Parts: sequence; structure tokens; C-alpha cells
Amino acid sequence: MVVGCVVRNTLPPFLRRRSIAAAGISGLVYFGFPLLLSVSLPSSSVIKSTAAAGIISSSLSSPSVTMKAAPVAKKVKHEMEMFGDVRIDNYYWLRDDSRSNPEVISYLNEENSYVDFVMEGTKYMEDKLFAEIRGRIKEDDITAPIRKGPYYYYERTLEGKEYVQYCRRLISDNGERAATVHDIMPIGPNDPQEHVILDENVKAKEHDYYRIGAFRVSPNNKLVAYAEDTVGNEIYTVYVIDTESQALVGKPLVGVTSYLEWAGDEALAYVTMDETLRPDKVWLHKLGSDKSSDTCLYHEKDDMFSIDIQLSESKRFLFVASESKTTRFVFYVDVSKQEDALVVLTPRLNGIDTSVSHRGSHFFIKRRSDEIYNSELLVCPIDNTSATTLILPHRESVKIQDIQLFVDNLVVFERENGLPKVTVYGLPSEGQPIESLSGGRAVDFIDPVYSVDPSEAEFTSSILRFSYSSLKTPESVYDYDMNTGVSVLKKIDTVLGGFDTSNYVTERKWATASDGTQVPMSIVYNKNLVKLDGTDPLLLYGYGSYEVCIDPYFKASRLSLLDRGFIYVIAHIRGGGEMGRQWYENGKFLKKMNTFTDFIACAEYLIENKYCAQEKLCINGRSAGGLLMGAVLNMRPDLFKAAVAGVPFVDVVTTMLDATIPLTTSEYEEWGDPRKEEFYHYMKSYSPVDNIKAQNYPNILITAGLHDTRVLYSEPAKFVAKLREMKTDLNTLLFKCEFGAGHSSKSGRFEKLQEDAFIFTFILKALDMIPPAPKL
Repeated sequence: MVVGCVVRNTLPPFLRRRSIAAAGISGLVYFGFPLLLSVSLPSSSVIKSTAAAGIISSSLSSPSVTMKAAPVAKKVKHEMEMFGDVRIDNYYWLRDDSRSNPEVISYLNEENSYVDFVMEGTKYMEDKLFAEIRGRIKEDDITAPIRKGPYYYYERTLEGKEYVQYCRRLISDNGERAATVHDIMPIGPNDPQEHVILDENVKAKEHDYYRIGAFRVSPNNKLVAYAEDTVGNEIYTVYVIDTESQALVGKPLVGVTSYLEWAGDEALAYVTMDETLRPDKVWLHKLGSDKSSDTCLYHEKDDMFSIDIQLSESKRFLFVASESKTTRFVFYVDVSKQEDALVVLTPRLNGIDTSVSHRGSHFFIKRRSDEIYNSELLVCPIDNTSATTLILPHRESVKIQDIQLFVDNLVVFERENGLPKVTVYGLPSEGQPIESLSGGRAVDFIDPVYSVDPSEAEFTSSILRFSYSSLKTPESVYDYDMNTGVSVLKKIDTVLGGFDTSNYVTERKWATASDGTQVPMSIVYNKNLVKLDGTDPLLLYGYGSYEVCIDPYFKASRLSLLDRGFIYVIAHIRGGGEMGRQWYENGKFLKKMNTFTDFIACAEYLIENKYCAQEKLCINGRSAGGLLMGAVLNMRPDLFKAAVAGVPFVDVVTTMLDATIPLTTSEYEEWGDPRKEEFYHYMKSYSPVDNIKAQNYPNILITAGLHDTRVLYSEPAKFVAKLREMKTDLNTLLFKCEFGAGHSSKSGRFEKLQEDAFIFTFILKALDMIPPAPKL
């Protein structure tokens, strides 16, 4: 569609001029985004905008106007038919699994160059934000040390360095004294000195991307196995090194996942993938032997299922699980009897999901089904796994999220009313029967909305370690004495730059969805800056898939928005797991539309209750949250001023019809199988690429990672190309593809902060909140 706009003597009201007198050039700006490279206006001008392609071009009498055009992807008709329905994808050619097609790479480079051009005028703001965000970090720091046998283990960051060092210190008494919550790692000159086991900064020097996906210390503390990804495609190489000398032990295991566990001190269990990157085989590797002689413990041939492995907290059993989105069953093997075959612990029953652990003479089993949707907890004797005893029953309003076992205690991580809970139970002596749980002690938390995550702890200890944060409380690591109920803060992340938590307010509010369901939101703002009269800028975040709980956590970079008067909101929409299993079930399959309408209801609530106005409302989501962004932009583009969609899953039908794409078959139980007509039409009704209309859209930033295997870069590329073709507005549309990244963006800690600064700059620019550049 081509829209003409006639200008007589003055520019249209939605365009503003900014003069650069020294150069004799005027820059034409639309909502803070430059459209022109140069301009000299005559007494009358005609600007023709090819809005459908996102291009601004000019046809003026001499002297002329030179415009910067957005890239235009060529159209190559690709026809797809299913159930008599024909879909035309003119940008299907943008998918290149080799990531080497010169024409595709050239187009992506054009998009990146266009991003640089549009954002060039506010680079000073991006640099300022980056310096501000980085300035809050204590760059030279360590994590809270965790005790393992005779050592304290921790990670260290160094000033100016992107990556971490993995370190340890010997405990002066070799760990013979029982640990207490008051223990502090001695670091004096006469105490055992720090030993660096592995320095990621050294390993990352030769790579644009570097990530360690697993770091496992052997039970005897003499060796470390780690999984390394140097591309961003989540295909790992596993190395084993000596903890003292750092010498390589044996040959690396190439082309594996990051699922890695020690089976004793001389063997590793690891998982490999099939051609679609589905984890399908678990192997046992004897140190010093060749990979070709490794033993395959289990091969899952059903492409709806994937393999997972876990070592019990007691370190006695290796658990091998095969799981789909609705079913999970578990095998086990005693690590001291590796020659034995896997033994079935929980059978393969459709719709039954089990997770297991071990303590003493019992296995503990968390079990979920359609009827027991929030899970129950059972125990059974190791020598009679069919003789189960129910010790924590199913409850309609409380979901059992996870459990953590100790010699004398059971810790249950639960969810109630949208918030996490932690309850500690005492257990009878090992060898004694376990018939019920009683007298559980709940851990208390202070904020109205918060996040709690379990941390690694010693099985033989009475100390529970967990990390806690809220939208205004930096991440805090606590040791909790399960005997006395005493909590001791071991570390709170330092936030430099005058941060004062008392300046911020956190709230829990509820929006009413279209079907009457109450949808929770977590809110934070600086009480000294916001007016709550509808004029405040607001950033609304959402995800809503895979039963993932987006609990309100602290992020220091977010302060750069809050301290500019922003309100930040998380919409805990259906499809996530915040309100229990049913919350997830009511936001998937043929109820997926609830995810999108919930988000819209949250946006409308915020507007109606004067947290913001439509012209101040920005939205953000990544991955499946990017699908959310695409869907609501098609459904209600009028609600939003700007949107940021990171690595968005936007080509739902085409992707889910292609079983060669990673994750497709295992996702049928999440989104549905479009090879079935009912699902095909339903999925097409919300798939963002298939629902782009000739309508006005807000300012949009889309990001992608070239090596992303979870959401192929071609999905957002096609979405952007079609948006440029169809949209009828002059708002900015940017597509930034990182060539050295995968699904999780760049790998360095400062690189990630730079991405935050860029996104914040885009949002501020869309809201016309960027002050003029300082004069040189």
C-alpha cells in the first residue's frame, strides 16, 4: 500500500525538524527517529511515503531531498497448502540453515546497517546509559562461596573482564568441622590461598561467543568436567581437567549437550542429540577411554520425548528421565554398580509426570496427572518401588514446584496465589519408615512480590541455601538453619551509584481478563518520580508459555528506566505457571489465545487506572514472549507506543509443520500439531506472520541471533519483511541480527549490558524522552 502525504510550506504535524546549522543540513525526525540524510526544503514539497515497505522517499523540485530507505526484502512466491487453505510466504527464501547464503547475509547486514543509521543520532544516549548501567556493578566480586567437602567453591569476576573465573579455597580444617550458617570463608594472608580452576576470560579470547553450560566437580574434588559452547548454537564440547594442574584428562567429548553428571570419580554420564537437536541418548563414558567405546544407557526413539539426567543429592543414584510436555518417566542406576542396566523407577504412563530423588532407604517421587494437576509427593522403599506412601497430597490452590532432600530434612518449593513458598520438614532417621509429613516450617519473606530460587547445598548439612530478590531488592543469598529457623544473609549483590531500595515501591495488582479471570501483575516504580496520573511512561513485560514462572526479580539495569520515571510491570498471564498447573493448561493448545487477551487486559487495566496512557505504554517479550508481542501487535496495535520483541517465535504454523526444525515435534504438546485441522486453523488464527494486516503499528524493534537453534533467525526476518510490506504507518521498524550470538544473545556480561542500553535507548527515543546531545 502506498500512502501519499502532501506538504504545503510546512511539514506534517507528525514530523519535526532539527537543524544542524554548522553543516547547513536539516535532519527530519519522526518521533525522534531520523528519516533523512539531507534536506533543503522549497516553498512547497511533496513527500511520498511507501509505508507498506517502511520506506520514506522523496520527489521534490530542485534542490531535492535524499532519504534513507529501510531495506526491502525481495519477494519470491512460496505457496503452502493445508486442508484446502493456501498460505503465501514471499520471504521463505530468507531461511538458510547453513547461515552462509551470500544473499541472505547481505540482507541481514543491510538491516543491521539501517539500525545503525536510525540510531546514530542517539548513540550518545546509548553510551550514557551503558556507562550508567555498568557503573552500578561491582566489577571485581565473588559469588557466595559454597562448601563442598574440604573446599569452598565460588566464581570471581574481575574489573574490565567479560567472563568469570571458577575458583576454590581449601578449608583450613579440611572440612572436618560441621558447617554452620555463620561460617565465613577466611581470606587472610595466613589462610589457604585461592586457586583458579578455570578462567573463562582466557578460554573466550579466540571466540566471539563463549559459554560454559555445565561445570561439574568430581565427588573426590580432583577433576572438573565442563561443557563449552563457542558458537551460540547450544552444541557443546565437554572437557575434563585436573583441578590443580588444569591439565586435560582424556579426549574431549564433541557434539553433545550440556546435560552432564559424574557417575563416581572415574565416569561421566552425558547426553547426545539427533539431527533435529533433540536430546535422545544418554551415554556412560569411562575416563581415559575413547568416546567410540562409550556405553549407551538409553535411547529414546519417540520424537515427542527428550532425555534428561540428574544425580541424586545423595550422589548414590543417577536418574535418567524421558519427558514430553505432559509425560515423564524415570530410570535409575546405582553409580557404584555401573555395569548394571537401568532399572525402571516410574513407568511410562501417558499423562503422568514424575520427578524423583533419593535419601536413605527411600526414593521420593513428585507425581502429576490431569487429576493431580498441582502434584503430590510420595515415598517408596528402594527395594520395593511399587509400595508407595503418600506424604504430601495434592491441593487445588498450592502447586508443588520442586523438592530438595537432605539427610535429616525435606524442603518443598511451592506456589500459592501466584507467589513462591518454601517449607522445611524434618524426616525420621534413615532406615525408618516414612508415613507422613508434619510440622513443616515456612520460610518468611518480606516483599509483597518476590522471587526465590533453590541453590546447591551439601546433602549431609542442616543448611538450606536459597537466593531471594524482588523488584527492589538485589539478589540476596541466604543460609537457613533448618534446625533453628535462623536465616543468615551470606551475600547481597552490590549496586553502586547511590541505589536506595526505600525509593522504590512494589505492588501486586490484578486485571480482569475477557472471561472474568483475575490476572496478577507485579509492579515497581520510584515513588519520588511517578505521578500515577496517566502521564508516566511504562514498560510492560510478558512471557506466558511452557509453565515458566516469571517471578519478580531484581535487575540493576532496570534502574535506568525507573530513575527516569518509568513504571515497570510484569504481566503473569496464562500459559505460565505462576498460578499453578491449571494456569498453564488454560494458556496452551486450543486456549492459547488466553495468553494474548490476558496481556491486553493487563495493558487496559494499567491505562484505566492511570499507571500510563496509550502514548506512554511500551511492551517487551523474548522468545515465546516474542510470539506474545507479535500476536498483541496484530490484535491491538493501537494500545502501544513501542514494542521490543527479542528472538521472537512468530512463524508458528510454518515452523510447527516442519519436523526438521529443532524442537518442533516435542512442541506438539505445547502449541498443538498443525497436521490436525483443528490445530492448524487455531494456530493460524494467532501466528504473527500469518496475521499481519494493512494497519498502523507502533514503533517496533525486533532482535535475532544468527546461530539461534530454538527460534531460527529467519522467523523474525520474515516477520519484519512482511511488516514493511503491509503496515500503513510511518513508525520506525528495526531489525537487529547478532551474527555472534544464539538464542540467549551475546555471551559477555558487559555485552549483555550494552544490549540493555540499546533497547532502553530505542524505548526512550520512541517516547521522545531523549534530551538533546551535549554540545562539544
